[in-house]
Amino acid sequence: MQRTIRSFTIVDIHKFKSNLLNWSQQFETTIWLDSNQHNKRYSSFDNALAFEEFTSIKTDYFNAFEKLKEYQSSTKDYIFGYISYDVKNDTEQLSSNNFDGLDFADLYFFQPQKLIFFKGNTVEFHYLKMVDNEIESDLEEIKKFKKQRKQKATFDIKIKHRLHKDEYQTKVSKILEHIQRGDIYEANFCQEFYAENTSINPIEVYKHLNQISEPPFAAFVKLDTQYILSASPERYIKKEGLNVISQPIKGTAKRFISKADDDQIAYDLSRDEKERSENVMIVDLVRNDLSRTAKKGSVKVEELCKVYSFKQVHQLISTVVSEIKENTHIVDIIKDTFPMGSMTGAPKVSAMKIIEELEETKRSVFSGTIGYFTPEGNFDFNVIIRSILYNEEKKYISYSVGGAITAKSTPEKEYEECLLKAKAMEYVLLNTT
Repeated sequence: MQRTIRSFTIVDIHKFKSNLLNWSQQFETTIWLDSNQHNKRYSSFDNALAFEEFTSIKTDYFNAFEKLKEYQSSTKDYIFGYISYDVKNDTEQLSSNNFDGLDFADLYFFQPQKLIFFKGNTVEFHYLKMVDNEIESDLEEIKKFKKQRKQKATFDIKIKHRLHKDEYQTKVSKILEHIQRGDIYEANFCQEFYAENTSINPIEVYKHLNQISEPPFAAFVKLDTQYILSASPERYIKKEGLNVISQPIKGTAKRFISKADDDQIAYDLSRDEKERSENVMIVDLVRNDLSRTAKKGSVKVEELCKVYSFKQVHQLISTVVSEIKENTHIVDIIKDTFPMGSMTGAPKVSAMKIIEELEETKRSVFSGTIGYFTPEGNFDFNVIIRSILYNEEKKYISYSVGGAITAKSTPEKEYEECLLKAKAMEYVLLNTT
């Protein structure tokens, strides 16, 4: 599918981006990706906006990867979308029967009529030929756009815990029993926080969340009345040419105002035996997953347990790379590594079965992935964590957090880590005007 590409230099790029986000809310389908100037070594652009659906695929988990493979192969264009955690049921003999208050499709991708990329002060419009006569008028509209003020919410937001502290700790103790029996080495156990009968202004909540977090893989997704507001710090997987990169996160510490205290806790995190062991277990799992499509001997750990600092937290991130075999279909690379090990545990299938039994809610798109495929057959996907999910029609808001449970975990500390990860989402929901 041919696209017309036009480049423009924008003087006030921050104002233009803000105008663009507000202007884009008139469209039924919108995906915005923001790197927040991080990780330029592996980043293809600073920001991207895909909007106005031309073609799409929307399906439940059954044969989801085969359907995606067929759609991507036939489209041969940019496609943007998400894969929910529950597409795990397509790759393994698993099921998801827990409560779901969101009702998102398991997999959704669309081919945008209009696509805008940012790199520095340069903005590139990639429009399908059928709408390329709208580039100039859209540019002028965006420059002049003034948002209309909306109410914060129709009701006071009352955030509830799906699991209370004692219930959470009891379930973590059960996971520790599985670990002691040798059923698993590690499990990523999650809990949901939610609000019912509540309305928010999604774009303002997203902007606020992104502002206080500034993560490298932020995303705003609008699909009619369903929204994903993501401040994800984690890349799931990226393909560039024959090279594949995965960057799992395991290991979290809070930030301090004092530089000396902050530096000390970052140093302590880098040497923390429990946090490093969590990370190393998942690195081994990722290496194994990537080896399925990799040339022999090409899977390498480029960085192991490196501390990266974000506005809210320090994180331990590892970088695993591989070179794929010739004639590998790009969707198979994702299928063979999904769901990402950082959100499951090890061994992966056993861990997924155990967490499915113990978690109270269907994860839906949480701990799934948002990203895109290019016409050349490259892709980049995040991990949907630190994210608010919102069904406007149902007036239901959800955000989930989790942590890796290992033999060295204590239920009390794991609960505290969950509250730390949930802090930013709770704050913006209660303080966005």
